Amino acid sequence: MCGIVGYIGFLDAKEILLKGLEKLEYRGYDSSGIALRNEAGITVFKEKGRIADLRAVVEEDVLANTGIGHTRWATHGVPNQLNAHPHQSASGRFTLVHNGVIENYHLLQEEFLQGVDLKSDTDTEVIVQLVEKFVIDGMTTEEAFRHTLALLHGSYAIALLDAAEEETIFVAKNKSPLLVGMGEGYNVVASDAMAMLQVTDQFVELHDKEIVIVRKEAMTIKDLDGTVVERAPYTAELDMSDIEKGTYPHYMLKEIDEQPSVVRKIIQAYENEQGELAIDPAIAEALHEADRLYIIAAGTSYHAGLVGKEYFEKIARIPVEVHISSEFGYNMPLLSEKPLFIFITQSGETADSRQVLVKIKELGYPTLTITNVPGSTLSREADYTMLLHAGPEIAVASTKAYVAQVAVLAIAAYVEAKSQGIAVNFDLKKELAIVANAIQSIVDSKEVFEFASKDYLSTTRNAFFIGRNMDYCVSVEGALKLKEISYIQAEGFAGGELKHGTIALIEEGTPVIALVTQKSVSLNIRGNVKEVTARGANPCIISMEGMEQEGDAIVLPQVHPLLTPLMSVVPLQLISYYAALYRGCDVDKPRNLAKSVTVE
Repeated sequence: MCGIVGYIGFLDAKEILLKGLEKLEYRGYDSSGIALRNEAGITVFKEKGRIADLRAVVEEDVLANTGIGHTRWATHGVPNQLNAHPHQSASGRFTLVHNGVIENYHLLQEEFLQGVDLKSDTDTEVIVQLVEKFVIDGMTTEEAFRHTLALLHGSYAIALLDAAEEETIFVAKNKSPLLVGMGEGYNVVASDAMAMLQVTDQFVELHDKEIVIVRKEAMTIKDLDGTVVERAPYTAELDMSDIEKGTYPHYMLKEIDEQPSVVRKIIQAYENEQGELAIDPAIAEALHEADRLYIIAAGTSYHAGLVGKEYFEKIARIPVEVHISSEFGYNMPLLSEKPLFIFITQSGETADSRQVLVKIKELGYPTLTITNVPGSTLSREADYTMLLHAGPEIAVASTKAYVAQVAVLAIAAYVEAKSQGIAVNFDLKKELAIVANAIQSIVDSKEVFEFASKDYLSTTRNAFFIGRNMDYCVSVEGALKLKEISYIQAEGFAGGELKHGTIALIEEGTPVIALVTQKSVSLNIRGNVKEVTARGANPCIISMEGMEQEGDAIVLPQVHPLLTPLMSVVPLQLISYYAALYRGCDVDKPRNLAKSVTVE
């Protein structure tokens, strides 16, 4: 989603802000801007498009030691220069950047801003105009800021400059992520620590409905009542090499290649001193006490949850329901007597999942977050957390986080089964090591998938993915990957469902990618392939050793049947990657999408 950066100190803020925004481009954006504060006042530069477009309009001779910046993903108003942030008050005294959505901005405009000429179509501009109105009414800037925040309904992360207060950035958050970074003689603001690793690795987490007065020598956290809050900084344990592409042309390809090491890292992270897989005893106890698990997730994480359902039911014998978070929050089903809610999220900031978490906590049910980001909102607010240990994922289309989610879910189900004395006829640690090797062999043979992508997807306007059982779970993720980055209309189906309507869309040459890794249904899915082939489809069969037949396009290494989703998804990631390349798409930053979805 949108990204915020800020700097106040002794260096020229301009380049620090621009570099910070470049690090936030992965979050999704359609425009960007910076505001620089010096003795002459506040100067704003903003532009539609990429940070490179913003750089082109920023004047080199404007020097400042204070500034804020923003990358925007449009929610209110079309993507253009006028709607880009920062936004300014009518007099130009106040300048503001904002992430999130203000649900009652129209009501606030009607009640307080009659006669104020708004320049944009955004909800954000209402915030900055309200601050100015309350200052005109006699409040100090801090009072006006606090009063404005108390009126807002919705989500926000805000950084505000006051032309009359050169030494201050006013900061606040609610439901949207925001950090304050600390340095020697300077402080910074960022939506994500990686944006400001260039200048500090010391950050303070902000909690909802807190405001921060940020100066170059100090920062003060207060709640909305004005009470000072003390909180120690933490060290952002990120290696700059983790967030650089290195020799790779795209982050997505780098992150696909990192998947074998991610699986190995997860094995190590969840080993105990005896070398056995283990999880937090409190989490194991919560799993044991639950009569049903409710997995709540969105997008790729939801697809990982579908696989997780198979693990918990087949290995640990716990009933599971998997729900789309944006639907569950407003249409909650009847719940069991002792539910445990599991929230799966790469970023830990997913807004539609968080609104479910808030409601579940109000009901008093236990919660577990599985996330890649320690200290994220869903991690802090849930009762328990299991980390993915995947390292920063920069490309918008998730790859290694999905594999990490599936691996961690498998470990949780396996450890729970073992702790309850349920017979498990395989050694998960050993089998995951085999999976890591299998993935390595796949990523080492990229040319196979490049050729397959060219043969099947370089010119098509649509494609279908089919599978049965575990392969169906992977098919829906494969279809999502393809549509995300190549813009090919793609759908994933259970193999038997095609003939219940969708087969009408099969035309001459329509690509149908079929997964065959589940022996119990291998003949069934091959029958489905014959059905679409008879209607003119161009089938691409991806099978696993032991189930291959003559004519299969790709044969994958053999792994344990339950763990095939960890491996079989990788060819679909690579095929999607090369399809996007052939079609000239921006692989890492697909149109209209955001990495961290912090609005519902």
